[in-house]
This record gives sequence, structure tokens and C-alpha cells, in this order.
Amino acid sequence: MQHARKKVIVVGAGPGGLASALLLAHRGFEVDVFETRDRVGGRNSFLEIDGFKFDVGPTFLMMKFLLDDIFEEAGARSEDFMRFVRLDPIYKLVFDGRSLSPSAGPEGTRQEIERLFPGRSGGFNRFLEGEKARFTRIIPCLQRDYSSLGRMLSPTLMRALPYLGLGKSVFQVLRGYFGDDELALLFSFQSKYLGMSAWKCPGGFAMLSFIEHAYGVYHVLGGLSEISVALAKAAQERGARIHLRTPVRRLILDGHKVRGVELENGERVDCDDLVLNADFGHAMTTLMPPGALRRYAPARVERMQFSCSTFMLYLGLDRVYPLPHHTIVFARDYKRNVNEIFESRVPSDDISFYVRNAAATDPTVAPAGKSGLYVLVPVPNLDGAVCWPQERERYREMALRAIEERLDVPDLRRHIVAERILTPEDWRDDYLVFKGATFNLAHNLAQMAFWRPRNRFEELDNCYLTGGGTHPGSGLPTILESARISSNLISRKHRVRFITKELSI
Repeated sequence: MQHARKKVIVVGAGPGGLASALLLAHRGFEVDVFETRDRVGGRNSFLEIDGFKFDVGPTFLMMKFLLDDIFEEAGARSEDFMRFVRLDPIYKLVFDGRSLSPSAGPEGTRQEIERLFPGRSGGFNRFLEGEKARFTRIIPCLQRDYSSLGRMLSPTLMRALPYLGLGKSVFQVLRGYFGDDELALLFSFQSKYLGMSAWKCPGGFAMLSFIEHAYGVYHVLGGLSEISVALAKAAQERGARIHLRTPVRRLILDGHKVRGVELENGERVDCDDLVLNADFGHAMTTLMPPGALRRYAPARVERMQFSCSTFMLYLGLDRVYPLPHHTIVFARDYKRNVNEIFESRVPSDDISFYVRNAAATDPTVAPAGKSGLYVLVPVPNLDGAVCWPQERERYREMALRAIEERLDVPDLRRHIVAERILTPEDWRDDYLVFKGATFNLAHNLAQMAFWRPRNRFEELDNCYLTGGGTHPGSGLPTILESARISSNLISRKHRVRFITKELSI
């Protein structure tokens, strides 16, 4: 392998930035990572509250093979850094006084569907077959860069066009498989991983639910924040330097070329190339010299479409409840709730929510005999008409009441011994998430592939993007893929040889 001592700066130690640092350091680049906070991970970091450990953000590990590939391409094995547990059942879905628990194997899921929707399990077979064909065609498109129109108009994409579900929403695609609105909705909630409504999310994303059933959902012992810790450790072992509590004030430009960064302490650090892993909206509106951008000038970024946000409760309990690892609860009027989040952007009285009870799988994240509940409520981002100083306590009460009533946990409140709340304003202020949009830019057709901010950033030379705000999109697997794409672009630029593992699906 050729070892080019080119200098790369990575701004932000989220999983995308850390995966980039790992790959580039392994390939011989000199890598410095600058991170504002006191720990790595960004939204993929953790909170410690009175002996309880909570993931801040992601709790589902899907497409684990992509994480494995990142480590393998860096000459390592993910299992040497983390311990994985495949979940079965995948999760519990609660709706209309009933519940469905999809299995890690297709037969168990068919039985569950027949139990609640007699005669409808054939739709699950059609779903698996149709979405496998879609996934097989689309996944190569997600692993390409779209740095030019020529890269967009490729045979790979042309072959995938019939599978993109253009003109249909996720809900419409799923309704076609199952022939039942309620069952289709149970397979549609993954649209919220993209911060979008199933009635608006492009139909191609119906494959998200298939990915869970085909490849499983995993937990990492210690929490999914251990992914960032592991990436950082592996990167440091290969020579990358990670600077915590070291905010970047701005990028230093020479015309349209990035030459380095100015740190908050006034120090200048030069580089040959820069990987920008900060939240996209935040970076465009705060880290660029005035007038440096056109397409993504602050006023234009303000008008782009962003995902929803989340209201978070992290509850330390002095007991363990017999709840599954993952539980998703649908609002009683789910469509109205979705419209309130994404369309009218107003507070809800009838919420959907998600609860992770990690103690069902992992005894390491709470003191003995105790447990932590991670509670996520999708809410409008800060473009919405929600006054969070007023709504904060009301949403807390709604969430606690909903858990008590809909998950049959009547005594929850008296067992709370530790607590933390994050509102959309906290996402913005504490985690530098633009508009508190937890899932970054929306995934509408005008903000995907060639039309999403590109991995080789089109506005500036020597600048590469990774994270949820660039191609292929938000979510841990795609963020890791963005890191691989950007790292490969930098490596090709400097004619550094590397090995990319063939995707096996």
C-alpha cells in the first residue's frame, strides 16, 4: 500500500467522521479530528446519569455488515471492539389495543400476522420478495458518489430506476403488498428514521422494513454509542489524533479551496483535504466565511426541507420492567399525529412514541436491579409553532402517562430515580443540530443522490462531506457509507491504493 503523508482534517467526531478517520489513517494519511464536545459520537454518543448509561440517539443497528466492512477495510474486526446481540423478536408494535411482535425469522412473523390479520400473511411473502428485488438494485446506487451528472446517469442507476418507486409513497407501496391500511402502517414507521411521513416519504424507502427482516436488528453491549468509541479507538491505533473539547470556529479558504481550519482558541491548522462531519445546516450557517457559499448560502439552507425532531426522556428506574428491548407505540389517530409533526407542525395531544428497555438484553447499562428507559417522541422541528419552554413539561407528562396506560406500567413514576430531558431546542443548542432536525435533511426526491449535498462538496475544493446531511442519507448505516465514499474519493485524488470489500447481499 502506498502511504501518502497528506494531511486530512476531520471536523466532528460523529460516526461518519470517525469512520473516515479510521479508513484514511489506515491508508497512510495524517489525520486530525476536532470535536467540540468532551466525548466522541455526537448524536451517537452517550449520557451518564447517576450510574445509568443511555445512548443519546441511535438505538437500532441495522445493516450490521456495513459496519463490519468498515473495520475489515481498515484491517480490523468489529467483534474485537464490540459485542453484538441480534434481537428476537425485533421489536413490539403497539396499536389500537393490540400488539404485534415481528420475529427475527420470517415464519414467526407470518404467524404473528395471521394471529392479528387472518389471511394476510401472503402479503408479507410478496413484501419480502418485492423489497429484496428493490434492495438488490438500489444498494449499489447508495454506495456510489454523485459528484457529477455523469456519475448520476450511470448504468447502475438506470437499472435501478424501475425500483425507485417514483410517484408512490412508502404507505402506498406497502398498501399494495398487504391490501390492508393498518398492516401497511405497521411496516411503515421506519419512514421516521428519515424524519419523514410514510405518506410523503418516497416509495423506494419501503425497503427499510425489509432490511430489518432480512438482515436483523442488533444491539451493541454497552449501547450503540460503543460504535463511536470503537471507531475512535481503532482510528487512534492507526495514528489518527482526536482532539476533544476543541471546537472549530471556521474553515480557512483560499478562494474556493479549503486550506485548513481556525480553532476557537485562534489557532490555525492547515490541511490538504478536509472532511466535514458537522451537522450540515449548522456547518453551512456557522463555519463558513461570509459570502463563501452560493447554493448553500445560509438563506438558501434556511429554505431547505429538514426532518422532524424528537422529544427525549431518559429515565433511570430503581426496578426492571418486563418490557421488550424495543417497543413502538402508534398514536390512536396515527395519521393525524403524523400530520401534526410534518405538515401543520403543531403540538400533539395524541402521541406516537418509542421505548427502549435495554435491560431486557444488556445488564451493563444500569446498576444491578435497576434499568434505564430511553423514550423518544417524534415532534416538529424548530420551524414549527411549538413553544418548548411551555410544552416541555406537558410532553413529559403525556409521555409518562402514555407509557403507564398503553404499556401497562401503572407505577412508573414512583420508580424514577434519575431523569434527563432533551427538546428540539436542546438538540440545537447542546448538539449543534440545525433547527433541532434530529434526522438532518429530509429525504424528498429533490434532496437525494445528485441533488443532495455531495460527498465531494460542490461548493468548495478539498472539502468532503460525511454524515446524515450528504449522500446516501441519515441513519447509522448510510452515515458509515458516506464515510467510505468520501474516504475513497480522497484516496483516489491522491492515488493512494485501497481495498474496498465487495458488498454481499
